[in-house]
Amino acid sequence: MTGYFCLVLHSHLPYVHHPEHDTFLEERWFFEALIESYIPLLMTFDKLAKDNIPFRATISLTPPLLEMTRTNGLTDKFISHMNKLIELTDKEISRAQNQEEKDLASFYKDRLEQVFDYYRNLNYDLANGFAKYAKEGYLDLITCSATHAFLPLMQHQPTAVDAQIGIGVRTFKERLGFAPKGIWLAECGYFQGLDDFLKRHGLEFFFVDSHGFWYADERPKYGVYRPIMTPSGVFAFARDPESSEQVWSATTGYPGDYRYREFYRDIGFDREFDYIKPYIDPSGVRVNTGIKYYKITSKEIPLDQKKMYNREEALCAVKEHAMDFLNKKLTQVEKLYNAFKQPPVIVAPFDTELFGHWWFEGPEFIEYFFREVAKNRSLRLATASEVLEKFDTFQILTPASSSWGSGGYNETWLNGQNDWIYLHMNELHDRMTKIAKENVNETNPLKIRVLNQMLRELLLLQSSDWAFILTTRTSVEYAVNRIKTHVKRFLDLESQFLSNNIDEGYLSKIEQMDAIFPWIDYRVYMEQKI
Repeated sequence: MTGYFCLVLHSHLPYVHHPEHDTFLEERWFFEALIESYIPLLMTFDKLAKDNIPFRATISLTPPLLEMTRTNGLTDKFISHMNKLIELTDKEISRAQNQEEKDLASFYKDRLEQVFDYYRNLNYDLANGFAKYAKEGYLDLITCSATHAFLPLMQHQPTAVDAQIGIGVRTFKERLGFAPKGIWLAECGYFQGLDDFLKRHGLEFFFVDSHGFWYADERPKYGVYRPIMTPSGVFAFARDPESSEQVWSATTGYPGDYRYREFYRDIGFDREFDYIKPYIDPSGVRVNTGIKYYKITSKEIPLDQKKMYNREEALCAVKEHAMDFLNKKLTQVEKLYNAFKQPPVIVAPFDTELFGHWWFEGPEFIEYFFREVAKNRSLRLATASEVLEKFDTFQILTPASSSWGSGGYNETWLNGQNDWIYLHMNELHDRMTKIAKENVNETNPLKIRVLNQMLRELLLLQSSDWAFILTTRTSVEYAVNRIKTHVKRFLDLESQFLSNNIDEGYLSKIEQMDAIFPWIDYRVYMEQKI
């Protein structure tokens, strides 16, 4: 035995739920992630388990994602979405211009039907699939803050930090039936003292980016290749920069290989408008359907000159890259073992959506890599919890404040594009703390509903996704609307509560739209002394 490899997959989507519309563009984020990443990943685990491959992974399931998978309205919309896509593949098979195109259309039809059947067998609940493999010891499932809030920018508000973590833990228990041992800090955002909050809620470990260890209060003896213990007794793991570079680099990473499927060319944009109209957004905005016929070919040539995707060719590339990645890990652990005289721990965290959504062949890469590791005795797969059981001693130190965003600290979530959000967040935080404290003994059911919904609106406002979107300039209009909507709903409810003039119809409507955390109790949002 030379070293351990810990694959960590962070599974997250912002809470997007619009029952007031039959279809809503941004709800496709959820559908795409289910179809292309989460369900294919579970199907990969099925194949590995069937062949007795001892795979291991640590996977975060964030509260917004878990909450969306229990939402009946989204499930109904997903079923409709799948039926339309399968109908579209039938049309594509009929209109195929050549055998290559027909074979690919048939491939997509078969794949969609398999995904659909799989999700039906899970009773349309993603948690069921992941919980099964957690109970069997293959997966270490962990939680996240309630709405993926970026906690370093909330450290001056201990009540907010505590509520985000506590609600995140509670959601995990409610949906999976057992307590999480670890947490994925949203955006790997850590500040000194955060581990005290984690300890309070029974969490044993978390993850930081590499420089969280490099610039810690004391230099770790084993660098990023061994977890450390914080003064509170909670363990921290650090990201291995080499693994990230090899897999996810925009210039040298595996997903850029010419044989892989081209993400940016889709029939949602290629087909004539009247033909594709029933399968894109009702407004007429063209969107990805997931049916893509071309491979990357070359990064230098334009999209309209790409060559046809060949599935067999792509799977050959997957096997080559899985073997290459294993060989690089074996070389790395041997070098580290010789330096430390101790087994190193290589932690490789990625967004789950990389595998399948952005990198179509990603789930197969994971499968082949795990199969090859199983044949080798020098590298052992381990979950984070298993790693902690392997060692008797740990260095005690405090990681540096850090994130895995651009620049390594906070600028992705606090800059000239998005700084205005925090004026609203801070004001509503103060108002929520005050009203919760003043009404801690409230017994009127209607008033309790108002206070609980006010907290939901604040939590949804605190999501890091909105600041991230404003920085990356992707779905800016949607993010701005979400921010303003949550602020307005909070203030409307506060005004009704304070004037003792509650509009129950308005409250019910908001409860239906922002239906996250049905069990929530506003009393968690009172001043905490950590």
